[in-house]
Amino acid sequence: MNRPATTGAPRIATELNRALHGLFRRDERLYLLGEDILDPYGGAFKITNGLSTAHPDRVLGTPLSEGGITGVANGLALCGNRVIVEVMFGDFLALAFDQLLNFTTKSVSMYGRRLPMHVLVRCPVGGNRGYGPTHSQSPQKHFLGITDLDLYELTPFHDVEYLLTAALDSGTPAILFEDKVLYTRRRYLNGRVDEALRYRMTGGGPGWAHVFPDGRYNDPDLVVLAPGGVAHRAVEAARALYDTDGTAVHVLVPGRLHPLDLDPVLPVLRAAGRITVAEEGTAGGTWGAHVATLLYERLWSDLRQPVQLLSSADSVIPTAPHLEREVLLGTHTLRTALTAGGRARPRPEAAPPPAEDQAPRAGAALTVPKLNNNDAEYRLVEWLLPDGAWADADTPVVALETSKAVEDIEAGTAGYLRHRASAGQDLGVGAVLGQLSPTPPDHADGHGETGPQIPAATDAADAPAPTRTGAPTYPLSREQQGVASVVIRSHQEVPAAFTVVRADVGEALDWLAEFGERTGAAAGLPELLVKAVALAHSDFPVLFGTLADAQTVALADAPSVGVTLDAGPALYVPVVHDAHTLPLSDVADVLMDLRMKALRQSFTAAELSGATITVSLNQDPGVVLVQPLVQWPQLCMVSLGAVQEEVRLDANGLPRTHHYVHLGLAYDHRVINGSEAARFLTRLKAGFEDDEELSALLAQ
Repeated sequence: MNRPATTGAPRIATELNRALHGLFRRDERLYLLGEDILDPYGGAFKITNGLSTAHPDRVLGTPLSEGGITGVANGLALCGNRVIVEVMFGDFLALAFDQLLNFTTKSVSMYGRRLPMHVLVRCPVGGNRGYGPTHSQSPQKHFLGITDLDLYELTPFHDVEYLLTAALDSGTPAILFEDKVLYTRRRYLNGRVDEALRYRMTGGGPGWAHVFPDGRYNDPDLVVLAPGGVAHRAVEAARALYDTDGTAVHVLVPGRLHPLDLDPVLPVLRAAGRITVAEEGTAGGTWGAHVATLLYERLWSDLRQPVQLLSSADSVIPTAPHLEREVLLGTHTLRTALTAGGRARPRPEAAPPPAEDQAPRAGAALTVPKLNNNDAEYRLVEWLLPDGAWADADTPVVALETSKAVEDIEAGTAGYLRHRASAGQDLGVGAVLGQLSPTPPDHADGHGETGPQIPAATDAADAPAPTRTGAPTYPLSREQQGVASVVIRSHQEVPAAFTVVRADVGEALDWLAEFGERTGAAAGLPELLVKAVALAHSDFPVLFGTLADAQTVALADAPSVGVTLDAGPALYVPVVHDAHTLPLSDVADVLMDLRMKALRQSFTAAELSGATITVSLNQDPGVVLVQPLVQWPQLCMVSLGAVQEEVRLDANGLPRTHHYVHLGLAYDHRVINGSEAARFLTRLKAGFEDDEELSALLAQ
C-alpha cells in the first residue's frame, strides 16, 4: 500500500497563518481587510487567527461589502501601502468585480505612468464541503484575461509564503484562489508524494510542480494539468492507474494561472502527446480552454489527440452530499476519463488477435467475486465498457454495489466483452456477469449483440411479504439490509459479554483544545480513543484477533481500527489502518476524510474491509450507555458514549463541574474473559485521565 509522504508536514491552513504573521512582522505598510477576521474568530477558516491581536492597527474588520472593502484597499494601495483583502467565500468575489475590473487594474496604467498597485485578494473557493450553491463555486474563469490582474492558486506543493510575497511584490494586482479542501491537508515536501510518486518543482517562481511515477520522469504516457484542489484528485487518479496497469500519468500543478508560463513544462507535454486539463469550475471560457489554445499553437504537430478538457457539470452545486458528488469533478470521473483517453484502445473491428497466452477460452466467464463477508449478493450498477468492446485483462469493465460501496471489477482475462447481466440486477457470488471471447461479437456465437440476459429472480422466497391493503411501508435500503445481515450473524454466532467503565475526560478535553490550537488538527475524544485502542495492540494482541475457525484465533500483525459512522439511514464502518504509527493529527485527518466519504456515500469496498477491532461512536447528546454488537469474525467492539456532566465538591468544599464518558467493551466470551476486558478498558481509561498517557497520545 502506498503511504503518503505528508506525515509531520504543516497543514496548509497553518502554513497560511504563519506566512501572514511573517509578512506582517517584516512589513509595517501591510494591511489586511476582511469580514469577521478579528480575534477571537480569526476568519471563517481561522486563517487570520492571532493577526488582529498582534497588529491591531493594520488588521481591520469591515462591514459586509466586498465592493467597499476592495475600494478601501485601492485607496490604501494608491497611497503606497500594501493590502491583502480576504473575501470570505470566492462566490462573493462577484460583488467586488466592478472595483477589480474598472479601478484596481486600471490604476496600474491609466495615470500616464506605471503605478504599482500592491493589492492581493484572497478567497476560498470550491465545493466538496456541503456548503451549497452560493458558497461552493470556483469562479476563476470569470477573471481570466483582465489586463494587469495576476491569478494565483494555492496548491499542496507550492510554498505559501512565496506565493503571497510574489503576488504582493509584483506591483500588479492579484487574486489568490484557495480551494477550501486544502486547508486541512498537509503540504507535500522533499520531492515525495508517496512510495510510488515523486515530484519536482520546475520553472521560475512560482513555477510548476511536476508529479511523476518514480523512475518515469522523462517517460510520460499522458499528462494532466490540474490546479489547486483538483491536484489531489489528479494525483489519486494517477496513482490508481499506475498501480493498476503501470500507466505513467504525470500531473502538472501551476502556482500561477495567469499570465501562464508554459515553457518549463513544454518538454514533458511534448513527450506525452496526450494532454488533459482538469478543473472544478464549469465548462465554457475556462482556464483549460485557454491552456488548450496555447498548446495548439505550440504543440500541434506533437499532439496525438485533442486536448481533453474536464470540468464539473453545468449546474448549481447542491448542498446534499450525494448530489454535490454528482455535479463536481471527482477522482473517479478523472480516472475513468484518463483510462478512456490516455491509452489507445483498439476498436473491436480493428483489434489485433490476442497473443496465444492471452486468448481466453471460448466464452470465458466474468463472474461476481466475493467482495465482503456481509453480503450474499451485489447489484450491477453499470457496465463501464459497451457490449462488444475489447477489454484488456486489467481493464475495469463493470461496477458492482455492495451494501456499503461501489466497486469496479476488472475483466481478469483479455477479450471481447459480452454482457450477460443487466444494470439493476442483484446477483449472488459466482453468478455470471458476462463473457470474454477471443473473437468479435458477430462471430462469437448466434446470440447477437448482447447475448442472453439473466432473468430477474422470481422464486417465491424472494418475493416481498404481503402487507395490509393501504398500510404505509418503509423499504429498507441496501445499506440497512447490510447492517441487518451483520446484526443477525452477530446474534447467532457470538456469545457476547459486556463490560463498562467510567472515565473522567475534563483534562483530556482541555489538552485536545490546546492541541487543536497548536496544530490545527480537529482532534476530539473519538480520535484520541482510536489512537489509544491502536497503541494497546502490543499488550492485548488477542483482542485484535479474528476467528479463523471455532478453535483458532488468527492474530493480527498490526491493528486496523474500524470506526462506526452514521450517515442518515446508512451505517458505515470504514477502517483506520496503522493508527499505531500515525501521530494524532494524522488520525484526525484520516477520520475527517472518512466522515466526508460517509456523507457522500463514496467508499470503496477496500476502505470498509480489514478491521481487526471496531470503535462504536455514540456521542449524541443524552446518550449515557451503548452496548455494541461484536462484528464477526472480530472479537471485540469498543463503545464511546456522550460526554456527561456532574457537579462534585472539590477539596475546598466548592462545587465543580466534572465531565465523564462511559467506555464499553463488547467481546466474544469464548476467547476473552471479564478480567482481560477490564484490564483493556482500564488501559483506554488511562489515555483519557493520566497526564503521562495523554502526553504520549498527543505527541507529534
